[in-house]
Amino acid sequence: MTFAEQYKTELLTAIDMIDLDKVHQAIDLFQQARSEARHIFVCGNGGSASTSSHFACDVVKGASFNRPERFKIMALTDQLPTLTAYANDVSYDSVFVEQLRNFAQPGDLFMGISGSGNSPNVLRAMEYANSVGCKTIALTGRDGGQLGPMAQLNIGVGVPHMGRIEDAHMIVCHMICYYFMENK
Repeated sequence: MTFAEQYKTELLTAIDMIDLDKVHQAIDLFQQARSEARHIFVCGNGGSASTSSHFACDVVKGASFNRPERFKIMALTDQLPTLTAYANDVSYDSVFVEQLRNFAQPGDLFMGISGSGNSPNVLRAMEYANSVGCKTIALTGRDGGQLGPMAQLNIGVGVPHMGRIEDAHMIVCHMICYYFMENK
């Protein structure tokens, strides 16, 4: 089997691990947030930061454009000056939670993405989101790390390979976004 064939085979295994009932629960949380005009926050590091930005873009444009109800979503990863100011002057662990302190309200929705489930800055943001009464979703890999059990809804991809975890997370994000693009 070639490398590409092996990767594809193992990716399909990772995709099969996605709990579709949990994806539907996430869709319901996003639908509720939109209908109640709640804010939605998403964040992650590295590849998960890119997934956060991509997801927010898809939701802001694709799932909101020309629609009577629009999503109020913000990728905390996209606030580069704020990120670097907190990372430099306070700590990298604070880059997401300090943004939430400015914006998050009870009933808002927070989604943290971490392949390991152990990113300290995402953990701190999840902890804060829970403490102020946000609804919380985690996208995790492997065993969910510390993040999975902290979230009210954890969509885990229980494989060890970070690339396949990130691939599956993007698919979950597209499932959520395209539900609204194609159905509502």
